[in-house]
Amino acid sequence: MGHMSEDRTKERVESTAWWPQWEQELSEYINTCERCQKANIKHGKKYGLLQWIEDPKQPWETIKMEWGTGLVPGGKETFNTFLVRVDRYCKGLRCLPCHKEDTAMDKAL
Repeated sequence: MGHMSEDRTKERVESTAWWPQWEQELSEYINTCERCQKANIKHGKKYGLLQWIEDPKQPWETIKMEWGTGLVPGGKETFNTFLVRVDRYCKGLRCLPCHKEDTAMDKAL
């Protein structure tokens, strides 16, 4: 378990003590604290490298997709999610009703 946040630690020190360059020294101490560094280990997969996407030359050549969830089921199809597709060329938008079991590859085409 780590310590308090840096801001909270500074508030507590500021209310009880002062010395020249105390904020800088406190920040350095916090950033090198072995206990804090062990508690702040990043979990999960590392991010991939950002890659430049060429600007499209015509509509619907390149699209961005995002899932929307949390819909209340209704109607005979009982869709509970939707897929938003945005054209990078003209910013056209298309929403497609879906089911939670659907994948982006199922709906992309």
